[in-house]
Amino acid sequence: MYEVNIRTHFSAAHRLKGYAGSCSKIHGHNWDVEVFVRGKKLNKLGILVDYRHIKMLTAEVIKKLDHADLNALVEFGKLNPTSENLARFLFRELSKQINGKSCTVSRVCVHETPETGACYMERE
Repeated sequence: MYEVNIRTHFSAAHRLKGYAGSCSKIHGHNWDVEVFVRGKKLNKLGILVDYRHIKMLTAEVIKKLDHADLNALVEFGKLNPTSENLARFLFRELSKQINGKSCTVSRVCVHETPETGACYMERE
């Protein structure tokens, strides 16, 4: 099994509803995102999937998050836009576009600081 990954980032604001602490106030992060894709077979060039393809699809999904108030997005209407929920949202959106015969999204990690983050993956 092979696994490749790309890293990207976006900036956005959020607040955690119901949180007892300063994160209940609107604040922002420069979120780092890692997308991991896996598969069993390489193409004739020895590539699982072109990094540019993963980057392009990820950029399309992140476009709606970048410089947004995440709490105002319909995708997080009933959810707190935590790192955990962002990772799941990105995983599911990217899986719709990437998953196929040759590869699948294996996990997505979202870091709101260099020291903290969350990953989401689903069992096969």
